[in-house]
Amino acid sequence: MATNQTTRTNSGTAKYSGSWGKAEVLHLLRRVQCGVKYEDISYFQTKTMDQAIDEILNVSYTPPSPPINDYNARSLDPIIAAGATWVNDYNGQLNNYRRSSLKKWWMGQIINHDRTIREKMVLFWHNHFATEMRVIGWANFAYTNNALLRLNCLKNFKSLVKDITLDPAMLVYLNGERNTKSAPDENYSRELQELFTLGKGPESKYTENDVQTGAKVLTGWRINKTTGAVYFDDTRHDSTDKTFSSFYNNTTITGQSGANGVNELDDLLNMIFAQTEVSKHIVRKLYRWFVYYEIDNITEINVIAPLATLFRTSNFEIKPVLSALLKSEHFFDVANRGALIKSPIDFTAGLVRQYDIGFQPTTNFVDLYNSWNIFYNSATLQQQSIGDPPSVAGWSAYYQIPQFHELWINSDTLPNRNKITDGLVSYGYNINGFRVKINSLQFAEKFTNVRDPELLIDDLLEYLHTIPVSQDQQDYMRSILLSGQVQNHYWTDAWDDYANDKNNTTKQNIVSVRLIALLKYLMNLSEFQLS
Repeated sequence: MATNQTTRTNSGTAKYSGSWGKAEVLHLLRRVQCGVKYEDISYFQTKTMDQAIDEILNVSYTPPSPPINDYNARSLDPIIAAGATWVNDYNGQLNNYRRSSLKKWWMGQIINHDRTIREKMVLFWHNHFATEMRVIGWANFAYTNNALLRLNCLKNFKSLVKDITLDPAMLVYLNGERNTKSAPDENYSRELQELFTLGKGPESKYTENDVQTGAKVLTGWRINKTTGAVYFDDTRHDSTDKTFSSFYNNTTITGQSGANGVNELDDLLNMIFAQTEVSKHIVRKLYRWFVYYEIDNITEINVIAPLATLFRTSNFEIKPVLSALLKSEHFFDVANRGALIKSPIDFTAGLVRQYDIGFQPTTNFVDLYNSWNIFYNSATLQQQSIGDPPSVAGWSAYYQIPQFHELWINSDTLPNRNKITDGLVSYGYNINGFRVKINSLQFAEKFTNVRDPELLIDDLLEYLHTIPVSQDQQDYMRSILLSGQVQNHYWTDAWDDYANDKNNTTKQNIVSVRLIALLKYLMNLSEFQLS
């Protein structure tokens, strides 16, 4: 639903036909990936906009290698050897260690993601169909949930809703496994309608009775805790007829007994998905995730409504909607560039990807997982703990009116962001003798104008910032590179001395100290927080 009456832009879903250069590539990648790798800019500049977005949406559904036992030094696993995956072994005594393993692994997937939108979509669905690992308990169920989101991230939304309904993590999290005919539990039925499909918009007029009646439809599902298998227990299912309100056209779902009771779920979803609010609700959530947090009345008319229509006519396929949104004049509108505050995961994983921070080889899996854990903890310090959103509604920055994304920045999180960037560029983290840090010299060498302090600053701002900074700020950055001198050659000479003798630690220090100070200043600016 629209949140205010102010019009930001009149652009709509017509295909973007403007310039396609570095600025447009950077805007696209900042929104569809968790941090822009420098090499990807030139890669996508060689393609047309259509080709670039088509490739970004061409995700692989081959599952990545699953999380492994990285915890033997802390708790010996009697079944799963160090370095082997635990995802098919249901040892409840090791759930704490395995959930930790899963979170590190997940952050590793984000840090190392390919050129597609997959990881951003997995995170989107994790926020939409929110579950909390600490509530679920079982690490295996949390992994299965993650795998489900990966497998369906750009496929059919209606099918995904059905799969999520019968997902063991969700059945535990929202009490679906406890929902019986003798004690109907309304938890999942409520969130299915309120959060997952229809939303809370003014046209979502389902009733409390609809929640209660939906709960009866969903009775009977259980989980085998030794295998993770979900099954239907017809003895726990309410086989009576279920009649819904006028919002659902007084639909009656005929009660079915025995094994046929499973068919009532399809009837329920067909009834819900017949409502146009489903398409509008999901399109609004995609819009807030990829474009802007506020939806004014003009945007509702020009963007949300036509995309919702496309969603319905595409039989709730996700990919056509995202393709139309990302290729639209509205997405590339200058009003929408640099307009979002980076989420903690975007911010943190983005640091690794932007600066191409190196890690240990996969064979050294314990130290590698510990390195990924640094960045998981960093995002958690900024109030976004992957795997544990604060509630079933997900992270409040995506729904809380009127602050939305402004909630990411407060008196606690902003200093933590600055500490993280200062630490990474200054000294990094020592993981068993391996230093995880920003290598300022290697980073600077990516830029062809590195010898010219003014052009180097321009290049850094273009890559790391989304909107221009003041001339006074640029002048101060230049003074950092010149060590307070006036002439540009003070930096050029220092860089040339280093470039001609890279093994000379004195010459390394002369330029690296200046670069570190420059990057610290640049990353502490408010503009660095924007996407």
